[in-house]
Amino acid sequence: MNSEKEFAQKIEEIKTMASLQGGFLKQEQIEEAFAEIGMSGEMLAPVYDFLKAKNIGIGERLSDEEILSDEDMDYLNMYTESLLELPDLTDGEKRAVYMSAMAGERDAKRSLIEIMLSDVVDMAKLYTGQGVLIEDLIGEGNVALTLGVEMLGALETPDEVPGMLAKMAMDAMEELISQELNSKKADDKLVEKVNKIADAAKELAQDLGRKVTVEELAAEGKFSKKAIEDAIRVSGKKIEDIE
Repeated sequence: MNSEKEFAQKIEEIKTMASLQGGFLKQEQIEEAFAEIGMSGEMLAPVYDFLKAKNIGIGERLSDEEILSDEDMDYLNMYTESLLELPDLTDGEKRAVYMSAMAGERDAKRSLIEIMLSDVVDMAKLYTGQGVLIEDLIGEGNVALTLGVEMLGALETPDEVPGMLAKMAMDAMEELISQELNSKKADDKLVEKVNKIADAAKELAQDLGRKVTVEELAAEGKFSKKAIEDAIRVSGKKIEDIE
């Protein structure tokens, strides 16, 4: 394994570890993890930068007020209150659930999802501030849980269960953020094009002393007739200098 792949793997490992610890890592955990690939001291600077960007605390978890918007806080308070009704299991009881879920027992799978719900909340906090509401992040993570509990048969030991489900939930959140980002880029590009067509229409209208037609604007050669018609439609027919 080359150094870049080793580094990427360690990043994924500590990110998962942080999510299962409530959103923080001990400094010795970080140092120990990266010592395995020969990184220490100042070499860990990019690791700490990554953890900061992901809202992962060092030594102690960041407060919700530090990382969440007021809207996210309102939803989270309501949601976490509903989780208080779920049973609080010991580590031994959780392990028994993992084993039963791996064996395919339906009730155990349901209990396993309940066990992981609070962890999904902590995972979602790692992805706030990236254009997606925490409500949607949690929802996507919970969907991943329902899919993940059906895939436990491939695991070798119960100890692998929480890590696998956490990774699936985080991957789902990252995919949601990526989709939202791509959608925003597409929307921004479309708005930019509409604005350019509106500016061109305004300039031509000033030259002609009246509103212009689609055909006249297309004849200028900057935009096709279809592009102009699409811009008119997207703007709700509010490009005022086009008839």
